[in-house]
Amino acid sequence: MAARNLIPCGKVVKPHGLGGELCIIWYADSPLILNELTTVYLQLPGATPKVFTILAWRMHKKMVLLLLNRVAGRDLAEKWRGAELLVDARDLPRKDEDEVYLYELLDCRVYLKDDVFLGVIRGFLREKGSEIWRIMTPEDREVLFPAHDDFILELDPHRKRAVIDPPEGLLDLYLQD
Repeated sequence: MAARNLIPCGKVVKPHGLGGELCIIWYADSPLILNELTTVYLQLPGATPKVFTILAWRMHKKMVLLLLNRVAGRDLAEKWRGAELLVDARDLPRKDEDEVYLYELLDCRVYLKDDVFLGVIRGFLREKGSEIWRIMTPEDREVLFPAHDDFILELDPHRKRAVIDPPEGLLDLYLQD
């Protein structure tokens, strides 16, 4: 079997109800991608990812409720609490030339507009519909950057490079002693 490039798309928060549904925090822009997928992977910390067939999914209070084969009942669903939900990159829909998947930005080097190195993108958050980059500085400080078009001057996922112009005062919040 060929090696898989598994992309984190969500995290299991808890079971939902008695039927085995998993309550998922969804990382990507839209969970509609689930309409095009037949399988997903769940991975508990330190364990090997396990493949599951999607039986059904629905939205509930800004969370995705996911029903998978082999997860029948609340007790089995509880065992997946805290698991990462992964998707094989080959199963992702084709994107337009100017579109970027978030996973392509992981490990991107981030520079300020005056070409000063700020840090590296280590992850993402979604807050009230907005994308936030988790940038780690060389001093191991975390900067939460609102990834809005107004603040991104250059983005090249192939070169793993981004140039940003953060809102005034943002870096002071994170980089002051």
